[in-house]
Amino acid sequence: MASSALSHSILSPLNSHSSNRTLETVSVSSFNRVSIARISRSPPQLKTTQTSFIANCASTATDSSKDETPIELRFPAYPTVVDINQIREILPHRFPFLLVDRVIEYNPGVSAVGIKNVTINDNFFPGHFPDRPIMPGVLMVEAMAQVGGLVMLQPEVGGSRDSFFFAGIDKVRFRKPVIAGDTLVMRMTLTKLQKRFGIAKMEGKAYVGGEVVCEGEFLMAMGNSE
Repeated sequence: MASSALSHSILSPLNSHSSNRTLETVSVSSFNRVSIARISRSPPQLKTTQTSFIANCASTATDSSKDETPIELRFPAYPTVVDINQIREILPHRFPFLLVDRVIEYNPGVSAVGIKNVTINDNFFPGHFPDRPIMPGVLMVEAMAQVGGLVMLQPEVGGSRDSFFFAGIDKVRFRKPVIAGDTLVMRMTLTKLQKRFGIAKMEGKAYVGGEVVCEGEFLMAMGNSE
């Protein structure tokens, strides 16, 4: 009876624990064979998990090293829709004031995206500034206006190369400096055209590395091509 009670008092609390614990029977000299619960836990899974994690990381590193492309091959060049020779046929500007090197998107009479490769050899850098080469803001605006000229000096619009002028700017903001080595990407979009008065209103934004460096509204005065 004592043995039964002892067995019950020892086993009862242990039965309420998790199912992964097992029972073993041991012999005790002062009692008849008494069942005593001996806790046996499942082996920990942490080591296996850590090993698997390390293996996965090693596999990922190996795969990425195999697929890694050299940086000089990673970024494609801008497309050429209008090259410098075609630009010279449309715009009257010449060195040192032609500030558009290439057009990468072109919708005549609607919009255009042009680029200006800013290099230390540009003639304005010796004076602006000798110790910190920054492209003058007025030249950024001029470059954007030239992209606007490429949009408007088309038969579809009726602009004349001989009488096309930059008439005004509004709400111009310079967000970040443009320095030697940058590629200035300029988008100009026609927002309003009054052919009767020969006036075109355009919206422009310039970017470096996908960030806006300059923006504003432009007013162009066009003569008749006839």
